[in-house]
Amino acid sequence: MIKPWKTISSTPAGDFRIFTIRSDKKISPRTQKEHDFFIIDAVNWVTILAVTPDQQLVMVEQYRHGSNAVELEIPGGMMDAEDASPVIAGARELQEETGYVGERARVLGQVSGNPAIMSNTCFTVLVENCRCLHPVEFDSGEDLITRLVPVAELPQLVASGKINHPLVVAALYHFELWQRGLKPA
Repeated sequence: MIKPWKTISSTPAGDFRIFTIRSDKKISPRTQKEHDFFIIDAVNWVTILAVTPDQQLVMVEQYRHGSNAVELEIPGGMMDAEDASPVIAGARELQEETGYVGERARVLGQVSGNPAIMSNTCFTVLVENCRCLHPVEFDSGEDLITRLVPVAELPQLVASGKINHPLVVAALYHFELWQRGLKPA
């Protein structure tokens, strides 16, 4: 049986505005040997599945510095300290990035972005009956184009690699499970 590792010490190792890094020294429950691990601490994130009345998904195209490419994604971002819940954060991000608002917003699922090295959670928020009612309010470091994509085309976009952001793919899988009735929302 796998057991949790005991933390002996935890030391800050860097602060990089949107995340911090810490060095944890832990003991293996199997070998009793000490090991050092670097953990990235970041605030929780949200991704938003915004569905229009005619079954289109509100998506965004944006340049991503890590991949050095324009990516097709769903809206999303970091939860702000004043966000009372992932649902509030999701509604805020959706409106800021796309101008869309909707109804029946709720958490559809959650994943760990990379549990090997990160401590945060990414929540997927489903919003139905979305309509564009507001102007966009981009952060100074983002440039986005809103795209409406028929829900029926999503599997092909993932299969072809046109959608390859892992948190978006995970959100789309939560959506697929919900559509099949396998995930309550």
